Amino acid sequence: MLKIKAIKRLRYIGIIEGISSLLLFFMAMPLKYIFGLPEFVSVIGMIHGLLFTVYVILTIQSAIVLKRPLYWTFKVFIASIFPFGPFLIEPSLQREQLALIQEKA
Repeated sequence: MLKIKAIKRLRYIGIIEGISSLLLFFMAMPLKYIFGLPEFVSVIGMIHGLLFTVYVILTIQSAIVLKRPLYWTFKVFIASIFPFGPFLIEPSLQREQLALIQEKA
């Protein structure tokens, strides 16, 4: 049960962190540089930074709970650096979660 919760939390925060990244790059930054409104970058950037930190912590926690190798942790971490990365890695995390659910049943 703990394994399922760990990967579920990682998946959810990954999606939210990915959305915050897209908002930062494709909404807040254009508003700053095109329209001179830096406030959006400050707010969305702070939220994104917090979500990124939570994502990294949950990646490490999930790797420990799920007993995953270092390359798995690295792969999930690297996905968080690129704007669409969390969405690209989501299907593999979903498959892992489904496999854990099937193991439990």
